[in-house]
Amino acid sequence: MDNTNAIVQENNEIQNAVSLFRYALVLQYNGTKYHGWQVQLNSETIQGVLERSFSNVLRRETKIYGCGRTDTGVHARHFVANFEAVDMDEQGLEELVRKMNAYLPNDIRIFKIKKMDYAFNARFDAVSRTYKYYIATQKQPYNEDFCLLYSGELDVEKMNRAAARMYEYSDFASFTTAELGEVNNFRCNLMLAYWKKEGDYLVFTIKANRFLRNMVRCVVGTLLAVGKGTITEDDFVRIIKAKDRKQAMSSALAKGLFLENIEYKDLDLQR
Repeated sequence: MDNTNAIVQENNEIQNAVSLFRYALVLQYNGTKYHGWQVQLNSETIQGVLERSFSNVLRRETKIYGCGRTDTGVHARHFVANFEAVDMDEQGLEELVRKMNAYLPNDIRIFKIKKMDYAFNARFDAVSRTYKYYIATQKQPYNEDFCLLYSGELDVEKMNRAAARMYEYSDFASFTTAELGEVNNFRCNLMLAYWKKEGDYLVFTIKANRFLRNMVRCVVGTLLAVGKGTITEDDFVRIIKAKDRKQAMSSALAKGLFLENIEYKDLDLQR
């Protein structure tokens, strides 16, 4: 019995001593059925599904760390995460991608897995994130879960003028449900913010180095109020300056929001 226990302990120590390497995971997902990215008790999440799936396929507990946290119902066309596993060559990584896509549900797709420097961090190494929000101006029978239907009149020129005023500021406390303590500050380096008509869709594109919880949906909801004439451009600026979530409008529905792109300096982690 003592010998058996010693052998088991030795095997465990050998397993724990296996050298692990860091990998980047490039994927996309339909967030309709999920309670966001982050693991939660009693709720299905993207992170939770990935961790269970990778752990089963790799036969080793595998933690997946994402580039950010999408809210319940939000989608991602381009998402990057990192995890650790034993050494694999290019052929092994291609085979792992094939196995994972066969194992995962159809609303999650992996594009590639790439070996990285061990210091790589999908969240903190990202230099920008781009979101797009889709508003349908006509019924979309096949895309109803991926856009907000709005058939009324919107003044897109006013919405763009108001959106452009965001470049003058960096503190967006008025557009988040997060509180100090959860985050160190409410500052974001805004790079793009504009509306553009694309066929039956009115699309809002916003790019920054970081985003606060619920920020994009709140910005969209407030800019829609500008487009409807409920508030003015000056009101929009006043809301930014107030640094008070209660001053902004209701958040737009999650289903129209997509994490469109993540960028890294000197790293090719596109789809």
